[in-house]
Amino acid sequence: MSATSFSSAQGGAFLSQCPDSIFTPEQFSGDEALMIDIAEQFSRKEVLPLVERLEKQEDGLMPALIRKAGELGFCGADAPAEYGGLGLSKTLAARMLEYLSLDGGFSVTLGVTSGIGQVALSIFGSEAQKRKYLPKLASGEWIAAYALSEPNSGSDALSASTRAELRGDEWVLSGTKMWISNAKWADLFLVMAKIDGEKFSAFLVERDAPGLSIEREEHKMGLKGSSTARLILDEARVPKENLLYEPGLGHQVALNALNLGRFKLSSMSLGPARQAMGIAAQYALERRQFGAPIAEFGLIQKKFAMMAALFYAAESAVYRTGALVDAAFETLGGTVEGNKQAAQAYAVECSCCKVLATEAEGWIVDEALQAYGGYGFTEEFPIARIYRDARVSRIYEGTNEINRVFVADRILRQPPEAVSDESLIARFFGEALEAGLGSETLKGDQIYKGALADLAMLHYAEQSARLRARQSGGIYPALHALFTNWAVARAAEAFQIATGRSCALPESLPVEWDRVARAVYERLGPL
Repeated sequence: MSATSFSSAQGGAFLSQCPDSIFTPEQFSGDEALMIDIAEQFSRKEVLPLVERLEKQEDGLMPALIRKAGELGFCGADAPAEYGGLGLSKTLAARMLEYLSLDGGFSVTLGVTSGIGQVALSIFGSEAQKRKYLPKLASGEWIAAYALSEPNSGSDALSASTRAELRGDEWVLSGTKMWISNAKWADLFLVMAKIDGEKFSAFLVERDAPGLSIEREEHKMGLKGSSTARLILDEARVPKENLLYEPGLGHQVALNALNLGRFKLSSMSLGPARQAMGIAAQYALERRQFGAPIAEFGLIQKKFAMMAALFYAAESAVYRTGALVDAAFETLGGTVEGNKQAAQAYAVECSCCKVLATEAEGWIVDEALQAYGGYGFTEEFPIARIYRDARVSRIYEGTNEINRVFVADRILRQPPEAVSDESLIARFFGEALEAGLGSETLKGDQIYKGALADLAMLHYAEQSARLRARQSGGIYPALHALFTNWAVARAAEAFQIATGRSCALPESLPVEWDRVARAVYERLGPL
């Protein structure tokens, strides 16, 4: 059984059947390419020169940068044009966000206010709510925050204890929200609370709401330029009309915001990986040992070639998924119900991309630091900051562990059709799924679920990279070969964990370490 086609009860599809072609970043051209270039130039000229000041949270500096980004449309790139946004596709908005994410602190600030901080309002908001708040957020005049996590409810977010009671014409909210990005600067909070302690619901809470306060900044390992603090709601009073969507359906608001947020986080994770590769390649070309640049050494070339291959596969999956999400909104969007269906149609792909991109980011940044040797372990070089900032990507917007469980649960609950695909990874995936479908014990085993999810993600990434390589040619088949050899070995391990069976691996595809590495050096970044 080679399982590659899934159909969703919500009207979409996930880990879809292998198509003839997919959308790839090479297809951005003309005005789209210009907008991406403007985003990159903003990062390099407006953000990166201010990193040291941003890390000290200089008063007013980050909000001023966000306002400047808003003037260029970056805060509302995919927000509807009728509410002040640019109305761009989510794929193009994600590509712009990738290049706006060369610094992690700025990235998370912009990513939250333009992503999970406003996407739920765009999808579920009433006309009055959207007209009141979206123009301010899209322009950068206001900054948004998303308040779901609590001290005792992280991955199990729906067990939140924050309460909401209707008293006259106001909702009264009481509770504590933790790890709230943008807390220091936010003007509008999307807050999840339970009405009368039972009905999980969403509320739009303005910063000046009576009873709302912000505690001190968390002392974080990285992302020091961003704001992260607790939100205290001490009988905070919110207008009755600021209930978002319907009482008791806040889980739909929260989870669909996270679906699209995970897609955006994927592109946000590619940005720092891109920057790390670029500066490390420049260093490797300049650093000389034993009479030659270290860029010429075989093991250094291998590092950069693998960085390029992992980036390529993750990037291929991310922008393929973006095109699928855009197609879902084009087909289904326009109403609250249609927008909801579109947001959840590719939830599994979005989770796959989140895990693929954040783990590729972690591996790339780690190897980039290694290329610096001892200098990389000092704060004198920017790779140390990128390394610190990148670590949290695998934790927030759903830990990678909880995303793996989600992917496996959805696959087991809505099994795919059996269709053909040429890859060994697809066969491993199909056989591991058959084992789970035939065993109630495996269905409840998180270790099995993690292995099944890994096979699904490796399959999706390999297929995306393969299709892109066939479309684009050039050096891309070499990148696909490098990734495939790496992915097959990891898929074999996941297959053995999932099934308890041994497996034979084929010969490795031919690799061109030096060719790929030299291309990275020439490009000073991903290919």
